[in-house]
Amino acid sequence: MDFGLNEELQAMKEAARDFTEKEIIPNADKWDEEHFFPVEVIKKMGELGYYGCPIPEKYGGSDVGFLAQTILTEEVGRGSSSIRVAFNTQCLGNALSVLRHGTEEQKQKFIPDLISAKKIGCFAITEANAGSDVMSLKSTAKLDGDGFILNGSKTWISFASRADIAIVYAYHDRSAGSKGLSAFMVDMHSEGISTSDLDKLGTRSSPTSEIFFEDVKLPKDSLIGNLGDGVKIVFGSLNQTRLCCAAGGVGLAQACLEAVIQYCNEREQFGQQVGKFQMNQETIGQMAAQIEAARLLTYRAAWQKDQGQLGNTLEMSYAKYVAGETATFCAQSAMKILGAYGYSNEYPVARYYRDAVLYQIVEGTVNVQKMIIALDQLGYRKANR
Repeated sequence: MDFGLNEELQAMKEAARDFTEKEIIPNADKWDEEHFFPVEVIKKMGELGYYGCPIPEKYGGSDVGFLAQTILTEEVGRGSSSIRVAFNTQCLGNALSVLRHGTEEQKQKFIPDLISAKKIGCFAITEANAGSDVMSLKSTAKLDGDGFILNGSKTWISFASRADIAIVYAYHDRSAGSKGLSAFMVDMHSEGISTSDLDKLGTRSSPTSEIFFEDVKLPKDSLIGNLGDGVKIVFGSLNQTRLCCAAGGVGLAQACLEAVIQYCNEREQFGQQVGKFQMNQETIGQMAAQIEAARLLTYRAAWQKDQGQLGNTLEMSYAKYVAGETATFCAQSAMKILGAYGYSNEYPVARYYRDAVLYQIVEGTVNVQKMIIALDQLGYRKANR
């Protein structure tokens, strides 16, 4: 592995940081306060090619790889965890799944619109009683003539109420167990679909919703892959979307560190800058070291994917787990150092604090990641198969 970024990646990183500084950071707190979804910024990122890094040029992507996608995600996540979600809804959770499992017609039809953000996407896995236990889904898509009839509900689905298209996971045959789960591309404007936004602690500029499907008619060509491919597609997808979460966690942690450094060099108590106090120095040292470890684990996982190892579940769990824990640690540390100023909405640290915990939950909780790692270490179930 080369630990340095080449000129192209460094230029992309600098451009993304500049975009984030100008387009996202000045507005992020206001968007968060108003629960405003900045769709024009989401679309502008699509126009800039931010969602197409691992997608071939023939479908509108740049084909520069997963590490490039990770770097862009980290920089945007540094500005807003809410905006970071778009990297999953437009690319890693949707366009990439169609690329890996869809027909040529589906690739031509859906991928360009997703990565350009001409159409907003979402992917619907979680249900009220099916979170970490994906196989306990209740939604069904029963065969009906030349198509399917979709019924059920989903919850905690990012961008659902603003989405044009969604990958929905449902059982075509529950009696077949894991072989009865399939994946479908669904037009979110279809008759029988309704959504309801959920209120939540953080990432408030990213709408999160329940979806209700009532006798929704799906055409035959809505099926992605073959009947029964749902398990393969959903877990293959999670192994890619976790990369986005890890990168976002690193970005948020970096934002916390930068806020703390600025504060420590400006704030004076007892006749000196608070950065001169050893307790604060200890905390900053811990923050910086943990961020560097999380970043290296995340970049390694992305680099492996660029080498063709899309099934690097173990390394992805290391990255997702450490990045989530690091984001939370750094947000809590920033809150402690800034004190009342951190607790105030005058500084973005309050938003970082609310947003950080999500990285311990989404795309597989920290406990799920530790379970994957432990089962692999014990030899009970190898993660990379």
